[in-house]
Amino acid sequence: MKITFMGAGSAAFTRNVVGDCMASEVIRDAVFALYDIDGERLHECYTILLAMQEKMGGHGTIECYLGVENRKAALQDADFVINTIQVGGYDPCTIIDFEVPKKYGLRQTIGDTLGIGGIMRTLRTIPVLKDFADDMEEVCPGALFLNYTNPMAMNSGFLQRYTGIRSVGLCHSVQVCSQRLLTRLGMEDRLEGRKELIAGINHMAWLLKIEDKNGVDLYPEIKVRMEEQLADPECKDKVRLEYIRNFGYYCTESSEHNAEYNMFYIKSRYPELIDRYNIPLDEYPRRCVKLIEGWKKEYAELIENGLKPRERSREYASRIIESITTDSPYQIGGNVLNTGNLISNLPEEACVEVPCLVNGAGIHPCRVGSLPVQCAAMNMTNINVQLLTIEAARTLKKDHIYQAAMLDPHTGSELDIDTIKKMVDELIEAHGSYLPEYH
Repeated sequence: MKITFMGAGSAAFTRNVVGDCMASEVIRDAVFALYDIDGERLHECYTILLAMQEKMGGHGTIECYLGVENRKAALQDADFVINTIQVGGYDPCTIIDFEVPKKYGLRQTIGDTLGIGGIMRTLRTIPVLKDFADDMEEVCPGALFLNYTNPMAMNSGFLQRYTGIRSVGLCHSVQVCSQRLLTRLGMEDRLEGRKELIAGINHMAWLLKIEDKNGVDLYPEIKVRMEEQLADPECKDKVRLEYIRNFGYYCTESSEHNAEYNMFYIKSRYPELIDRYNIPLDEYPRRCVKLIEGWKKEYAELIENGLKPRERSREYASRIIESITTDSPYQIGGNVLNTGNLISNLPEEACVEVPCLVNGAGIHPCRVGSLPVQCAAMNMTNINVQLLTIEAARTLKKDHIYQAAMLDPHTGSELDIDTIKKMVDELIEAHGSYLPEYH
């Protein structure tokens, strides 16, 4: 078995997933092929994985492939491909995504999924994913592509509509959604044996059902307990709790993410909302700086003191590989095309996040039916942007970028059309060679 990691220089993530694979008797003897265009990051990852390999019994083979010229070799005969690339990285591209809009009065928190930051990140990423897919069709046409790169719905949606490879989008927000909600509300005693249904779109999938082990609906108690949290000035999850109050359901991704997926919370005319809802503006750039500094420190400590024992992570990747290899059923929350109206009141060309059964035959999405109409409406405000951005990446028409930005809930509620177009033009120019030429 060969597992190829695209963007293996995302060393902490790669270490976790390779560690998960090495903890599995089914997978541990695989070839782990590491590909990146950053030699320093690739070397760091390789060094850590060699140490981990030795600590975990010496199983498997680790190979390194540096640069575009070695990409096909990294993919050759792969069975699974795990993607974690970030085109343009923090510096310069994330900085550009935040600083240029800020000049126009448009503030963001994370900027990796929707909004103008998510749009630009998609336009940088899809051309690279298309190259990956072209290579895979040539050298490993049967491989399954596991995409972890945001914006999940746009990147996965493009791959599933316009390439010939098999792919699924994966995020860890589904696994932790109900656990974190119940823990936050002091309902830990309801965790064991709970039953849930989550469906929607990535980062805005809805906790449609949450029952305890006896089948008792937990939402009535959740709605009572959340009022105390909403009254707490220190609560960091107010946006999602307000989703329950106003739309009836909790959603999967954090409040700092969801604060910028709509037109309600980050508003220049209502600056008091930032403090009221504890919205961390410019959070992702701060997080990037901390992660970069933290990794340098962690890497130095690992080199000096060695690896600490670790448990298998919550990431789906190794479980999917194990399930397909052994033909043992496993359920995930996967990002897949809405083919056959898995969610009947969202468009078929949308990329939706739904329960999926995994077994030896691959990934099998489950039909959910209709979302509550208000939840589908909220999802559609995001899907509109996703579909237009994919169309921009596919056709290279600048008008579709303008339209995506105009219809983005946050951007369109803050800026007029002429300003949006001017901002988009400046972003395109600032990103330079990280983007193809638009017309």
